[in-house]
Amino acid sequence: MNRLTQRGGGVLCHISSLPNEYGIGSLGKEAYAFADWLKSAHVKYWQILPLAHTGYGDSPYSSACCNSGNPYFIDLEALRDEGLLDDEELASCRMPAGDVDYGELYKKRFDILRLAYARFNLKDEEFVAFENSGEFEDYAVFMSLKTRYAGSFDTFPDSYKYTENLAIKDFKATVYKSDYCFWLFLQFVFRKQWFKLKNYVNSLGISIIGDLPLYVAYDSSDVWANPELFKLDEELHPTEVAGVPPDYFSPTGQLWGNPVYNWELMESDGYDWWINRIKKASELYDIIRIDHFRGFDRYFSIPAGSETAETGEWKHGPGLKLFVEIKKRLGDIALIAEDLGVMDYGVEKLRQRTGYPGMKIMLFAFDGKPNNPYLPANIDENSVAYTGTHDNATALGLLNKMNENQFRVFKSRLRAALKGEGVEFPFVTRKQAALALCVCVLACKANLAILPVQDLLGLDNSARMNMPSTAQGNWRFRLDSLPDRKVTAELRKIIKHFNR
Repeated sequence: MNRLTQRGGGVLCHISSLPNEYGIGSLGKEAYAFADWLKSAHVKYWQILPLAHTGYGDSPYSSACCNSGNPYFIDLEALRDEGLLDDEELASCRMPAGDVDYGELYKKRFDILRLAYARFNLKDEEFVAFENSGEFEDYAVFMSLKTRYAGSFDTFPDSYKYTENLAIKDFKATVYKSDYCFWLFLQFVFRKQWFKLKNYVNSLGISIIGDLPLYVAYDSSDVWANPELFKLDEELHPTEVAGVPPDYFSPTGQLWGNPVYNWELMESDGYDWWINRIKKASELYDIIRIDHFRGFDRYFSIPAGSETAETGEWKHGPGLKLFVEIKKRLGDIALIAEDLGVMDYGVEKLRQRTGYPGMKIMLFAFDGKPNNPYLPANIDENSVAYTGTHDNATALGLLNKMNENQFRVFKSRLRAALKGEGVEFPFVTRKQAALALCVCVLACKANLAILPVQDLLGLDNSARMNMPSTAQGNWRFRLDSLPDRKVTAELRKIIKHFNR
């Protein structure tokens, strides 16, 4: 169905990780500067994580609405330039450089955004058209309710908990200007700024790869507005939740807690909800990476209330039927299948039948097994190669954990892999080996090769983005500055050498 056939190189750097003066990366001048830097290094792809409004734990993979934009990413200086903020108010939002402090950010950011909103003309023609589209009505009502009734939606009064009981016109009338339009305003501004940035990035010949998580958060407008599409009981509590089974890395498995889909009901209307979700994502991104692709073949379902994932069982997902419908109704959408972890015949067959490229993580390649699918010699063209992902240790972080003998063996295997790709790249130290791993990724046969910015810069695990199964301290990494001329020149040279 779909193949990404152009050979190219990319960099993975989330919007939140860009440097600026206001505590978290934004859609402002630093994003444009980063795009200019990518262009100067001859990079063709900019990969980011989900853009959505984050919920508990600040994870971009757990959002209040899967199609929303994160208000934290709104460029405050653009609001100043539009007369919605002044210099003194902007100065009050400045925060120290370094990792994102979400607690402090939460205290400051929504107050300043409400101040900008209070000065915004709600009769603005573009805004009125945006409101009338109804695209974010569910989100705006949901967030208004959460403002009024703090807590998850299952704690709302029944007249608001069950959407069929909701007198939407009456509700909107009571909170129209105080809350409802505020949340619409945030999405209006975000999208206006995002598409301006995206158009600029595309004008440089750079494509944006964005993430689409398989599951949505329970406490979201997605579930609240569409409870029938999820496995919930009459009280709207999940009866089954998502996760993965026990394995070598996690003896009790992973209990994610997201409600699983009612795939049978979704099939009955031609997967309308999913078609709309993919359509909206294809507007935001040039290429979509589907996280946890294996869940479309079979998904791991765990009874709600379980303390671990050990009680779960595999169940069949929609399989090829969903992707046939996507192609039928949306045409050729550029998709990447995140097919990491334990893959069985079923999910591999599904990926092959869709034609979507899978992912190859070179940090996992050098275990000494000749059939390792991540070894450069075993990677085919219809693949996207990475050193690692946002869920892994950085390349240097992994190497730093090795003892001397382990590192010696790793060096030997990496040198052999480089030689197999026709590359002579001398390295001795662990930091040099991390760079050599980046070179190996760019040298391999995969059409797309993506380097996390942490690995490109040779950063250790203090720059790690996420530690799976931990609730605190994640998603905080932020660049102090853009890569310097030396890094840029080296990357440009390597990309040119390997025809990326």
